Amino acid sequence: MSLELKQITKKFGSLLANDQIDLKVENGEIHAILGENGAGKSTLMNIVYGLVNADSGSILVDGKKVEINEPADALKFGIGMVHQHFMLVPVFTVAENIVLGQEKTNKGILSLSEAKKRIKQIADEFKFDIDPDAIIEDLPVGLQQRVEIIRALMYDAKVLILDEPTAVLTPQETDELLNIMRTLSAKGTSIIFITHKLREVKAVADKITIIRLGKVVGMASPSSTQGELASMMVGREVDLIPNKSIKAPGKTILSINNLNIFNSVGRNIVKQVSFEIRAGEILAIAGVQGNGQSEIARAIINLEPHVTGSIMVNGKEILGQTVKNSLEAGIAFIPESREIDGLIESFTIAENLILDTHELPQYSKNMQLARNSINNSATTLTKEFDIRTQSIFDHASSLSGGNKQKVVLARELTRKVELVVASQPTRGLDVGSIEFVYEKLLAEREANKAVLLISSELDEVVALADRIAVIYKGEIVGIVDSNVSREKLGLMMAGITS
Repeated sequence: MSLELKQITKKFGSLLANDQIDLKVENGEIHAILGENGAGKSTLMNIVYGLVNADSGSILVDGKKVEINEPADALKFGIGMVHQHFMLVPVFTVAENIVLGQEKTNKGILSLSEAKKRIKQIADEFKFDIDPDAIIEDLPVGLQQRVEIIRALMYDAKVLILDEPTAVLTPQETDELLNIMRTLSAKGTSIIFITHKLREVKAVADKITIIRLGKVVGMASPSSTQGELASMMVGREVDLIPNKSIKAPGKTILSINNLNIFNSVGRNIVKQVSFEIRAGEILAIAGVQGNGQSEIARAIINLEPHVTGSIMVNGKEILGQTVKNSLEAGIAFIPESREIDGLIESFTIAENLILDTHELPQYSKNMQLARNSINNSATTLTKEFDIRTQSIFDHASSLSGGNKQKVVLARELTRKVELVVASQPTRGLDVGSIEFVYEKLLAEREANKAVLLISSELDEVVALADRIAVIYKGEIVGIVDSNVSREKLGLMMAGITS
């Protein structure tokens, strides 16, 4: 089945999310839509699936114009979608999730027998190895994604939309998914593959459409280099490989021993974690999101309330102290969510740049802020960190994701620090902003700071880290050098160590 979009346009207030987009996906084709977060990819696919209605434009299926106002319409026309954040009920079984909204009953009682047979057929056809009676929350993430794919195929999807499908997968699970996509394509299913990961696009796509700022800026071939694709995405030349020098690490800056973190109901989510980081070294914690790495970052800055063990910075215990104590101990914190934990969006850019230094003599005197000094410093930092804004008095909420992250970096990296804790520092950033973040983190390493990098992006981990600690279900399953093979690293991320 072919799918064609003509002149699709969508506005959200003053934001033009999709600007007269034309796109055609042929029968049995894997068509990648490549673009950075915020480029308009997901909005476009939500229009195709009926979750969002376009302001103008048309959708054609096999050359005939169709009206898609809700997901039921999309399913009727053979269009299925697997969302980046799975639409599954954790406590339901595989079969219950798949029939949800399309239930069949026998005298008022839910009947799953036909659904289970069909699930088994599809699972066997694609070698998915899924039990229809398994509870979703008991399944690993890779299998949960396959449940989503089965659900689409159950309703005879001839066009399958995959929205950032590898965001939460290990390398092995990613390879398996790419093979599944090839199998589906060979059987005649058309696939729209939305991503910002260049390696995967080159591995599986037949055609590539590149979207930037809501517009189609060009078509590319899978034979294009990653550099060429990246340049098309951001509109300029980009250096994708950071220049990391050979460097001997110095003294131990951060030492963590037998760290345990408990959630609000007492469940142990980080278990007996121990590691250290030395001056001039980047240690990365690698793992699929949700294995306790975010909690470790928050514990170091004393944002987690239920923690036991030891966290020492330069030989001094900081566990159990305040966030202010952690900052004063020389910790720079780049949080996972810049909007929630990194900025006060209703404050100006200048005010955000002094959130953790406003008590210093140069910024306050006699209980009043020294506005001239604050503004002069903000002007200097916006230039140094290339924060693109019309005014330092603009609210932080007005900035793009990349510029928000630059504000956080400018504030944190211009204090006197010994340890940089960077949690998912490039999430949601375009290739150009990612390049900038890499440069800043490597500059901290060159300046003999210790850097803890927490990232779910495997290429990022390998490119930046000197050593990699792999976390699985709250435990460090091993610490390896950054020259470890992707295959071994992926197995460790899945908990396999032998």
